[in-house]
Amino acid sequence: MSDAVDDHGGVVGRVGSFRRVVSLVPSLTEAVEVSAPGLLVGATDYCTHPSTLDAARVGGSKYPDLAAVRDLRPDLVITNTEENRLADAEELRAAGVPVWVTDAPATVPAGLASTRRLLSGLGVSPTWLDEADASWSTVEPLWATAIIPVWRKPWVVVGRDTFAGDVLLRLGIANAYAADPERYPRPSIDDLNATTADLVVLPDEPYEFTADDGPNWFPHKRSALVIGRYLTWYGPSLVTARAELTAALAGPGTT
Repeated sequence: MSDAVDDHGGVVGRVGSFRRVVSLVPSLTEAVEVSAPGLLVGATDYCTHPSTLDAARVGGSKYPDLAAVRDLRPDLVITNTEENRLADAEELRAAGVPVWVTDAPATVPAGLASTRRLLSGLGVSPTWLDEADASWSTVEPLWATAIIPVWRKPWVVVGRDTFAGDVLLRLGIANAYAADPERYPRPSIDDLNATTADLVVLPDEPYEFTADDGPNWFPHKRSALVIGRYLTWYGPSLVTARAELTAALAGPGTT
C-alpha cells in the first residue's frame, strides 16, 4: 500500500486503509458517500447530499462538536482550508485523529483534482470524476458580465480566484468583481447597482435568495436564480451542473 497524501503534502495514512470517515466539508461528503457508500460515520449538519446519507451529525463546518467527532472513533476527518478552522484540525490531530486537509480550489479543474486526490486516498476511482472533467473542459465565449452575491446582510459577492467564478467563466459569464483584491468583497447595494454588469446570479446558498428576495434589489439588471451547490460544490453534482446552470441562466428562471 502506498501513502495517502492530502493537498498540503501531508501523509495521512495508507491508501485504502480508512474505514471510519468523518467529513466536515459538505461537497466532499457527497463525493465520498456516492463513491464509497458506507464509509462515512459522521458529517456536518449542512451535509444535505446525498439525501440517503445515514451518518451521525457533528454540528457545523465552522464550529463542529469536536467531542462528538472523537466519539465516532474516526480513522480520518476531512477538512477544508476555507470551510473549516485550522485550530479544529490541530486539536483533532493532537488527539491522535488523522486529518485530511483540502485546499479551497480557485478553478473547476483544481476542485476536481483535489477531490480525485482524496478519493484515490480512500482507494476508489469513480467514473463520475471523468464525466465531470469532460463536462467542464471547455470554456464558452463571453456573453455576459455578472454580479454573484452569496450573502445579503451585509452584501457579500464572489471576488477573485474562486471556484464559483470559474464555473461561470466556463459558461461564458465574466465576474464583475474578478479583479477585486478580496476573494469575497463587501460592496454596498448602490455600488453593486452602479456596475456595468448586465446579469445578477442569485444562488440559494449560503444565503437563500428567492424570487421575492433578490431580483428586487437589482431593478435594472437581469437576474437568474440558481441552485447554489451547482456553483460551489466540487462533487458528483458537477456532472449535471453545466446543463442545469445553462438552463437557469438563459431560461424562464430569469427576470
